[in-house]
Amino acid sequence: MKIYLGIDVGSVSTSLVLADIDNRVLAFEYLWTRGQPIQVVQEGLRSLAPQIPPDAAIGGVGVTGSARNLIGVAVGADVVKNEITAHAIAADLVMPGVQTVLEIGGQDSKIIILRHGVVVDFAMNTVCAAGTGSFLDHQAARLGIPIEDFGALALKSNNPVHIAGRCSVFAESDMVHKQQMGYSIEDIIAGLCDALVRNYLNNVGKGKEILSPVVFQGGVAANVGIKAAFEKALELEAIVPEHYHVMGALGAAILARFSMESKIESSFRGFALSELQFEAGTFTCDGCPNICEIVNLSLDGELLARWGGRCGKWEELIVQSQNILPL
Repeated sequence: MKIYLGIDVGSVSTSLVLADIDNRVLAFEYLWTRGQPIQVVQEGLRSLAPQIPPDAAIGGVGVTGSARNLIGVAVGADVVKNEITAHAIAADLVMPGVQTVLEIGGQDSKIIILRHGVVVDFAMNTVCAAGTGSFLDHQAARLGIPIEDFGALALKSNNPVHIAGRCSVFAESDMVHKQQMGYSIEDIIAGLCDALVRNYLNNVGKGKEILSPVVFQGGVAANVGIKAAFEKALELEAIVPEHYHVMGALGAAILARFSMESKIESSFRGFALSELQFEAGTFTCDGCPNICEIVNLSLDGELLARWGGRCGKWEELIVQSQNILPL
C-alpha cells in the first residue's frame, strides 16, 4: 500500500501528515518549529515512523511552508509547492466547491479565493502580526488565561467592547485601557476577537469577494471566539475541518500523490534521515551589485544544494560538480 507524506514547515509550527491514496489522514504530528526546521522535521519523522502500517510504504513526499526549499532538499521531496496551493487543495478536498479559504497561523494569515476548484485570487499579511496565533497567545498569557479557554470565554460575552485592532501594539494598549475602565474579561476578549477579524477583513481580505462555502483553517481555527466573530462579520458559516491545524501538510501529501503519477520512484531519503547530520549556512556573494545571500545545505560534510542567488551562478556550479539538481 502506498501512502504519502506531507510536510508544512512554518516559522512557528511544523506539521507532518501521512495520507493514503484516498487522501485520508492516517497519522500526523504537530510541533513547534523553535527556529530549527530541520531538527524539528527529523523529530516529527521519528514520531511518525512507528505509526506507518506494516503493509505500507512511502509513495511520495511533498513539502510546503516558509522553509520548504530547505526541507525539500533535506528530505528528498518529490514536489515543493507554496502554501497557497497546498492549503487550497486540502480545503477543496474537505469541502468540495469551497469558494473562500480563511487561514490564520502562528505568524501569518492569508485568504484564498477559489472558483470551480481553481485559485483565482489570494492575499497574505506581510507586515502586521495582529490577529495571528502568536499575538493571541501573548494576550492570553498577559491576561493569565489558557489559550484553550480564550474562545469559550468570548462566547460568554453579552456586550463586547470595541478594541482598536489595526495594530498589535494599539490593540494591547486598548485592552489595558478597557480593563482599567472595569469591563469584564469576557467582554474584552470578545471585543478582541471582533477587532482581529475586522483587521483581517480590512487588510488581508480587502477587495476580495468572500462567498460561501467558507473554510476556516490554521491553528487559530481552534478558537471558537474567532470563528464566531468571522460568522458574525461575514453573515456566513465558517466551516472548520477536522484536521484544521495540519491542512498545509495534508495538501502537500495530496500534491505528492499527484506528482508521482509522472515518476517511477520517490526521491524520499527515508526515515533514516532523522538520524543524519544536516548543516545549513549562508554566505554573501559580492560578484555583482545584487549582493545575494546564498544558502548552503550539507549532509555529513557533503554539499547538497545552494539557492538564494538571482543569477543562478552558485546553483549551476553545484549541478556541474555533483550532478544534483537545485530546487
